[in-house]
Amino acid sequence: MSQETISNATLKMNKSIESFEHSLSQLRTGRANPAMLDNIMIDYYGSETPLNQVAAITVPEGRQLLIKPYDKTTLQAIEHAINSADLGINPQSDGENIRLNIPPLTEETRKLLVKDVSKYAEDAKVAIRNIRRDANDTIKKDKELTKDDIQGYQDDIQDLTDKIIKKIDEISKKKEVELMSI
Repeated sequence: MSQETISNATLKMNKSIESFEHSLSQLRTGRANPAMLDNIMIDYYGSETPLNQVAAITVPEGRQLLIKPYDKTTLQAIEHAINSADLGINPQSDGENIRLNIPPLTEETRKLLVKDVSKYAEDAKVAIRNIRRDANDTIKKDKELTKDDIQGYQDDIQDLTDKIIKKIDEISKKKEVELMSI
């Protein structure tokens, strides 16, 4: 049961890292990245549908995204959804495609984005600590374990937690360097 608890904690912590990385991928870094549009939903025949399911999103140049709708009648709905998403990018339509030119980031914007990275990192760390707490509680409730066994498993969980938090710090530091580089 205790090994199972540690395995579950490891799985949950890895999912927290994936979620953290996904949050970071949606930050605008001055370069074109289709993940920036992952949260945009459009009204497609009466239902909210993710943009990437109704259009192909490509990167023809370093600072440009090209959106090719599969159905040309959705062009205006896509434009409206992008404008509503408040990305700070104006869509340019040519009647068949939509181009998004990503403006270079100012120093002030870069600093704000670094703060966002720190916030996302702290949220991920809190999630990791909550997983650690739950795993420790589960181990403490196991009646078959001795105090030494419980302490050993808690030490294993703490080592895992430290390793995962260090990984989050490395990922956030890498993203901060990427944001601050011109």
